[in-house]
Amino acid sequence: MNEETRTFEIDQKVVYPSQGVGVIRAIMDKEFKNETIPYYVIHIEVSDMTIMVPVHKADGLGIRPIVPEENAQKALELIGEAYEPIPSDWKLRYQMNLDLLKKGSIMDIATIVRSLYHRSRVKELPILERKLYDSALKLLEDEIAFSLHRPKDDVEKLIFSRLEARQI
Repeated sequence: MNEETRTFEIDQKVVYPSQGVGVIRAIMDKEFKNETIPYYVIHIEVSDMTIMVPVHKADGLGIRPIVPEENAQKALELIGEAYEPIPSDWKLRYQMNLDLLKKGSIMDIATIVRSLYHRSRVKELPILERKLYDSALKLLEDEIAFSLHRPKDDVEKLIFSRLEARQI
């Protein structure tokens, strides 16, 4: 195993950008091609799904710890700030936002939410882009709720109050 691989502990809350916020339930070894490989067993709460991820691939998949409160507050500030207009070509926009989601930092996720929210106020989003927006919004709500120890409903209201304060 690569020594630089991030290590998580059992019961630690993590963000898996393409799946959601989850909890490391176990770390177990599995036999694969005559090699013993350690896996994280992650329970994703929003989908009630359990995923096994090889420890050495966690970093490449963008799995990271929940951000500290300070970073959650910065993400909330970001969604209320002015922003650059995004491309009108939805396919280009979709790819740009998908790349940001894969990078998976809370600031990247907040950027997606902010730009697609405001774009949706101008024109209805195509289905794929709407799904991307919904995923990013859910991920942002969940992570901020965990980080700030606040109910998800409160966080959702807070996010929308910040987004709506910044009307163009």
